[in-house]
Amino acid sequence: MPISLYNSLSRRTEPFTPLDPHRVTVYLCGPTVYNYVHIGNARGPAVFDVLVRLLRRHYPQVVYARNITDVDDKINAAAQAQGVAIDTITEKFAQAYREDMAGLGIAVPDIEPHATAHIAPIVAMIETLIASGHAYAAEGHVLFDVDSYPAYGALSGRDTEELIAGARVEVAPYKKNPADFVLWKPSSPELPGWHSPWGIGRPGWHIECSAMSAAHLGETIDIHAGGIDLLFPHHENEIAQSTCAHGGKVFARWWMHNGMLTFDGRKMSKSLGNVLLVHELLQQHPPEALRLRLLSGHYRQPLDWSDGAIAQAVNTLDGWYRVLRDLAGIELPAGTLPVPDRVEAALCDDLNTPQALAELSQLADQARLEGNARTKAALLGGGALLGLLQQEPEAWFRRGENGVDAAHVEDLLLQRRSARAARDFARADAIRDELTALGIVIEDGAQGTRWSVLKR
Repeated sequence: MPISLYNSLSRRTEPFTPLDPHRVTVYLCGPTVYNYVHIGNARGPAVFDVLVRLLRRHYPQVVYARNITDVDDKINAAAQAQGVAIDTITEKFAQAYREDMAGLGIAVPDIEPHATAHIAPIVAMIETLIASGHAYAAEGHVLFDVDSYPAYGALSGRDTEELIAGARVEVAPYKKNPADFVLWKPSSPELPGWHSPWGIGRPGWHIECSAMSAAHLGETIDIHAGGIDLLFPHHENEIAQSTCAHGGKVFARWWMHNGMLTFDGRKMSKSLGNVLLVHELLQQHPPEALRLRLLSGHYRQPLDWSDGAIAQAVNTLDGWYRVLRDLAGIELPAGTLPVPDRVEAALCDDLNTPQALAELSQLADQARLEGNARTKAALLGGGALLGLLQQEPEAWFRRGENGVDAAHVEDLLLQRRSARAARDFARADAIRDELTALGIVIEDGAQGTRWSVLKR
């Protein structure tokens, strides 16, 4: 089943053909670790986690890198404000990021390069750019010469003057062109710095990703992914410096960008005070419901985030897990779960997760009606490709029951059964109300009474 992906560079959907079908390479821009990440930062990792899962079904080796930016002015500011070394900040929040991503069911990348561990290749790439006439040193800085690369602006589709007008560029007397961007900058004694031919300093943000990508994936990679907010200037600058450093070789054959999150229709931003941190959301809602919501819209479109949307995701998962709970007694054959063609076909069509989820819903309906091993396996297999339905149904329904006295709940249920047997329905209803007050939902069925926690 062929895969087609939208390429931001060509602005069209194209059949995906890797440079080397035996080694597919994917790079995703990771976080700058100076604080906890918000839910908008998780959309790309969640979406492209599904992409990597899909690619692994089609190719024998997929090498997936997601970097950590651990040297940056925001990190420096946070460290100075707290009076600690930068690695105190970066190690704390890099680990918090890993835990947040794991909480959302996002698989660990094959490679997690850190910028500070790649200073030597960064310096070497800058030296190559200077030697080839694409960069110049000035007042302790090294800058990329945008005029030396005529194709600059191809990704964003605008010429240089438009790009300058539409972006916040640093006006500095040492620049030949206002659009020239920093590859290396000097560090004062209180800032982190490394020795270089241009003095003690630190890399610019853009050169870090180019050097890390080349070091681990090669000079030409198959897919470079990230949020649409990175398209300019970050990705535009990556293309320019990587292409010029590697003698004109194509840097990334596909560029994929996910749309931004809004919150109740408004842009999610710190200035508006509506940023939702992942580590807090994971405590407030079932993590799988957060993942489902992140996948519920097409990755290239904006996605609105709201409490109502999360409640709907929980209801959807309740329905799917209810089917699986009802089929708990049906054994599945050993081996890998089959992925239904219609789920895979949706994902092969430019990662159409909304359609894949619709197909999964139909599979749940089919499993509910037919109730056999084939339909149960199809539901679980389709869910696995999306990173969903991977826990035991009872674990889902009893989520967040920490603090709930399970023995007390079972005792109340026993009392309720006794009351109903004695036709004391007033007492039975009173016990149900007591359970509801405890946040417990009960379901009476042919197999007895089941209970679950209403919310986390």
